[in-house]
Amino acid sequence: MAEASIRVTLKLYASLGKYLPEANRRSNQIALEVPATSVMTDLIAPFAVPPAACFLVLVNGVFLPPGQRPTAVFADGDVVAIWPPVAGG
Repeated sequence: MAEASIRVTLKLYASLGKYLPEANRRSNQIALEVPATSVMTDLIAPFAVPPAACFLVLVNGVFLPPGQRPTAVFADGDVVAIWPPVAGG
């Protein structure tokens, strides 16, 4: 029996956009079909995004605390938006 899959939109902002395929960099997002058991590292691993670079993570506009990221699973249609640390001066 095949594993259930879901559709998730991954959005990578600021300097993380460079990890997306060239065709997706303008929109900063890519639609993915992933196993229903996927966690955040499963979403970013195919694009070689360093987990340490994922500073701010929102799922459907709601902050996902760092402690929940290793185990939080997603639902069909979720939008995962990720920002790197931002330095100011």
